[in-house]
Amino acid sequence: MREDDRVRVTHMIDAIESALQFTNGRDRSEMESEKKLLFAVVRAVEIIGEAASKVSPEGRAEAPDIPWGVIVGVRNRLARAYFDVDPDIVWRTVTLALPPLLPPLSALLKSTEPVAPS
Repeated sequence: MREDDRVRVTHMIDAIESALQFTNGRDRSEMESEKKLLFAVVRAVEIIGEAASKVSPEGRAEAPDIPWGVIVGVRNRLARAYFDVDPDIVWRTVTLALPPLLPPLSALLKSTEPVAPS
């Protein structure tokens, strides 16, 4: 895997871990009452999608089970429709969609040797 792809995948893992840490021990209603929580989680999800968008097609091909396009699409929706963010969808994304991404992303890093960008 190209080094720049490895960096982006590492950013994705870090942002997933941050989002999970932000929501750990919390419940959905706190996203309404604590605006900082909502902003922090939305930003983490945006970072995940932005990093995913920068992974090369070759890097994505090494992990076809990761829904790259969906991840980027979520980022685009949050960034472009910032005025219409649904906390329920954000909560479900963090609690249901992000945890299953950690194992394949971590495995991708472990299974590939770094190579210089072409």
